[in-house]
Amino acid sequence: MLKNTLFSAALALTTLSGVQAAQISEDVIQNSFYPYKTGTPSFPGLNAGMTINQENVDQFKDALDPAMYTFIKNGATEMKVGATTSFDLHPSYVESTRKYSSNVSLGAKSGEVSPTIAGRPFPQEPSMDDPRAGEKLAWNYKYGYNWGDSAAIYPFYWKYRNMESAKVERTIKMNFHFLNFTHRTSQAPYPAITPNPSNLFRAIYVQVLEPFDVKNTQLLIQRFEDDTKVDNAYLYLGFQRRVRRLSSGQTTDAFLGSDVMIEDFEGYNGRISDMKWSYKGTKNMLVPMYNHNEMDLDSKTHSDKDGYQVIAFGGQGGCFPDITWQLRKVYVVESQPVDQNHPISKREHYIDAQTFIIPRNITYDRKGDMWKSWTIGQSHPDYHLPINKGTGVSIDDSFSMIDIQAQHCTTGQFKGIVAPDLNPVDKFNVQNMRASGS
Repeated sequence: MLKNTLFSAALALTTLSGVQAAQISEDVIQNSFYPYKTGTPSFPGLNAGMTINQENVDQFKDALDPAMYTFIKNGATEMKVGATTSFDLHPSYVESTRKYSSNVSLGAKSGEVSPTIAGRPFPQEPSMDDPRAGEKLAWNYKYGYNWGDSAAIYPFYWKYRNMESAKVERTIKMNFHFLNFTHRTSQAPYPAITPNPSNLFRAIYVQVLEPFDVKNTQLLIQRFEDDTKVDNAYLYLGFQRRVRRLSSGQTTDAFLGSDVMIEDFEGYNGRISDMKWSYKGTKNMLVPMYNHNEMDLDSKTHSDKDGYQVIAFGGQGGCFPDITWQLRKVYVVESQPVDQNHPISKREHYIDAQTFIIPRNITYDRKGDMWKSWTIGQSHPDYHLPINKGTGVSIDDSFSMIDIQAQHCTTGQFKGIVAPDLNPVDKFNVQNMRASGS
C-alpha cells in the first residue's frame, strides 16, 4: 500500500505545501514524460532482435556512444538490440511537475535555483541557444525519480575483474539504501519528511556485508537542499570501530579499491555547483534499458527463496552485462569540474530523456584521453520483482565501470527493491553507523 500511494496524494501536494502555482503546458508534459506515445525512434537498418558486432558496427556508429562503438569494433563485446519501450514514471511525479514547474528558475550562480517542491524542475525541451540548458538538465537529474522516494539494493554484488585474464579478483557484497527527505511524491509523508532540521534533500547509506576484511564498512552521504552547501560524508571502518568524516576530495578516490568513485554513483553523485554543465544536443541512441525477467540471469552469484537471480555478465573479461539495448531519445550533456585539482577533465553523460536516469557515462582523464566507461543497466519495474511493479521507478539493475587504460573493470549485480520499510529515517544518520558497527 505504501508503494502505490493513491493518485490523490499528488493532488494534495498543493494544500500541504501552501503554494499555489500555475500549471505547466500539457504539451510540454506529454513531450517530456511520454516521448514514445506517437511512435518510437528508428535508425536505418536497426531492428529489435538483431545483434551489433564487429562486422556491422560501422553501420550503427551514429547510434552508439564513442566508448561502446570502440568496444564492439575491437571485439570486446556484442550488443543485442531490444524493442524501444516506454518507462512511464509514477503519475504522482508527473502531476507534481504539472503543478509546480512553471515557476522554477535558475539563480544567478550555478547551484542556485528558486525554491522547488516536487516533480521535474525544467520539463521544457532544451535549446542549444540556451547557455544554461545543461545546468537545467542537471537539475532534472538531481530532482528526478531515480529510485523514487526511497529504495534499497538488498543485496548488491561488486566484482573486481581483470579484463585481460577474466579473473575475478574480489567480490564484495553490500546493501545500499536511498531516501529522499524532500521532493517526495509517492511515499508518505509528502512532499517532505519532517522534522528535517539540517534541511537535507537526500541521503545514501551503504553497509558492506562481506568479505570479512571489509565487513561492516559503512558509508553515509547526506546531500543538502541547498546545492551550494558541501555534502556531509562519513565513513565507518569496521576494524577501527569509529566514524570519520570524509573530505570533499575523497569522494573522487577509488571506493573500496574498485574502479568506481563515490562521485560516480548513479551516474553522477555530486553537487550541481561542482561542475560546469554544457548541453551538447539531443539524439537517438542505443542505451542499456530492458526487462530484467527476459534477460540471461546468473544463478551462481545470487538465487534466493523468491527465485530472484541477478543479471549475467559476459564479453571481454566478463565486464559487460548480458542485456538488450534500446534506441531511445537521449540528451548529451558534458560536465567539467570547477576544481582544477579534480582527477578528471570531463564526463560525457548520456541522459535518458524520459526518465532522466544516466545509463551511460564516459569519463576523460586530465589529459583529455578517454579513461572510464560507465554503464548502468535499467530494468522496467513491471518486469522485475513483483514488489516493484507499478512503482514507475526505472530500476538500476546492473553496472559496469571499465577502466579502459588499465584494462580492468568493476561490475555490479543488483536486487533493487522499492520498499519504504527498508529505509527508515534513522538509518541515515551517524548514530546508526555507530550502532550498526558495534
